[in-house]
This record gives sequence, C-alpha cells and structure tokens, in this order.
Amino acid sequence: MADKFSNDIKNLIKEFNLKGEKFFKLIVLFGLLGDFDSFEYAINLKHFIDNHKDQNIDIFAIGIGNQKGKDKFCNFTGFPKDNLVVVTDNQIHNNLNVSRGLDIGFGGWINMLLMLSGINSLKTIKEVIRGYTGDRNAKQIYSEFDKIDVLKFLNFSGNSFKQVFGDGYLRPLELATFRLNNMSEIIQNWNDYILNEKYLPQRGASFLLNNENQIIYKFFSNDVLGYSSNMRDPLRFLSELVKE
Repeated sequence: MADKFSNDIKNLIKEFNLKGEKFFKLIVLFGLLGDFDSFEYAINLKHFIDNHKDQNIDIFAIGIGNQKGKDKFCNFTGFPKDNLVVVTDNQIHNNLNVSRGLDIGFGGWINMLLMLSGINSLKTIKEVIRGYTGDRNAKQIYSEFDKIDVLKFLNFSGNSFKQVFGDGYLRPLELATFRLNNMSEIIQNWNDYILNEKYLPQRGASFLLNNENQIIYKFFSNDVLGYSSNMRDPLRFLSELVKE
C-alpha cells in the first residue's frame, strides 16, 4: 500500500510536471477552488512564499476548478498561477484516499451545511468559534496599516483591531473578518469558483517531499476549516523545515 501511494504521488508529479528546482517540494490538494479551506490555505502559502523566497522549497497546488476560476483565485489569494493546476473532478483525491467529506445522498449543498454544523466535521465548530473569540496562542492576521473591505460596504483599517484589542496575537473577530472577506469573494463569483456543487464536501491534503520525491510529511483533512494539523499555526511544518 505504501509503495502504491508513493508511486501515485510520483505519477502525479510526472503528469502535471510538478518537478520544481529546489530540494523540497510541497504538493497541496485543494478541494474546490471555492472552498473556504482552499482560499485560506492559499493565502497563508502566498505569505510563506513571500517571506521565504530564499528557501529551498517549491510549492504546488492542485484544485478542482476551471481556468476562469483559477485566474480569479490566484488574483485574489496571490498564489502563483504557474504553480496551480486545475482539474475537473476529484479522481486524484480518490486515488490518494483523501476524504470526500460527508455524503448523505442529498447533494453537495446539504452535505456542506451539515459539515459546517459539525456533523462528520468535529473540529469545525471549535474553529468557527475561535474566529470570533480570538486566540492568544496564534498570530494576528492584519497589521495596523491594512485596509479591510468586507462585503463592499464595511471598510476599516487593521488599526481598529489594535485600538480595541491590542496586537501581537489573533484578536477577537479578526479571523472571522478574514474568513468573511474570503466568503464574500466566493459568493460574488460562485459560478467561477464552484465547478460542481457535488464536490463541496471534498477535503484536501498536503504532501511534503524531499529531492528524491520521498514523502517526509503528509496530512489529510477531514474537517471544514481543518486543512492543517495545527490550525493555530497552519504552516508550522514548513516553518520548522525552514529553521533546520
């Protein structure tokens, strides 16, 4: 089984030419491009890339979508277009045994709503609550100079969080605001981001490989808003790699 899995990853690299030039390679499987996790993960990866340009790692992603959705996704999140591959179904996810999420037979919308309520997605409610209450053990998202535009009518600066809650940690409402901004983008461009609603429950996965394409870290998501094993610091596994 382990050999088959490794071969499937290597075939994936070959099929989509995800070879890269650096020692390490991160391959991320998104669900739909219009999934909350896809947006949030992509933005975090974009910041990591910006802050670690000299590091010896290539970052690639594969998501369910089309070219128009890909263009909008990359323009909004900042994830590099050349490093994102779009596919039309979840066959790759199935081949790698990535969770399809909940399926009770009533369609993707119902399945996703149930998962957002915590059914078959146990960590989601906790993560939603954390978005509103804040987290002293997580990093802040907005600097005091950031301009925040939510739903086209709510405009304020990141300094508002500092004035009310201080800084140096994830402030109350900060993560919820960030996610609301992502949700607004998805809803406004729903037909471009959501290729097929049946894939709404589809979860993702992450695979970190060395220069011989051996897997040295992997994570399979089972929950909505659970694209990392440590949502307080979703890219810790990469940060630790950089420190080595």
